[in-house]
Amino acid sequence: MKIGVVTFPGSLDDVDAARAVGIGGHEAVALWHGEHDLKGVDAVVLPGGFSYGDYLRCGAISRFSPVMTEVVEAARRGMPVLGICNGFQILCESHLLPGALIRNDHRKFVCRDQRLRIENNRTPWTAAYAEGQEVTIVLKNGEGGFVADEATLDRLEGEGQVLARYLDDNPNGSARDIAGITNERGNVVGLMPHPEHSVETLTGSGTDGLGFFTSLVESAFA
Repeated sequence: MKIGVVTFPGSLDDVDAARAVGIGGHEAVALWHGEHDLKGVDAVVLPGGFSYGDYLRCGAISRFSPVMTEVVEAARRGMPVLGICNGFQILCESHLLPGALIRNDHRKFVCRDQRLRIENNRTPWTAAYAEGQEVTIVLKNGEGGFVADEATLDRLEGEGQVLARYLDDNPNGSARDIAGITNERGNVVGLMPHPEHSVETLTGSGTDGLGFFTSLVESAFA
């Protein structure tokens, strides 16, 4: 499959995401923020970083970039879209996912290997995992606290849209220990931890993130 990886001004993890796509068995296609062209890709990854310098709010400017017009339309047609960290923030700002990401409750940047539980393995991005599987994936953020009103949180819980949850302790104050969510259809996923940094044993955090990049094949043949 061809998976587009978007580069915004300030993206830091686009190369890492493209490498993870390749390790996962797919072809990575570079997409530039200023173009109205998805180049025929089958799925899109919005990588981590500080798009447009995180001015205003994280992801607030990126949502208006030309490529996001195409991503939003494609996502609404059912194309799989994965937003990682800053990409998660962009998805919320684009209203493809509910809620918002705010500054960590302890007001400090956090960088560590984080234990998670996969709550929903019925998305194109999580089909390679077992429901309830516990994994360890790199986490690095300063504004990673997921928030939403109680009605939205109840709906996410009730409809099975909580994708992953923090274990052991909550690194950023996210409501109900939520580390990632999906839309109702299941094709759009936002995840605060960075699976692209957990795809090779050489990096030290293991390979628990690789499933996010092999799951598209798993779901295609499920």
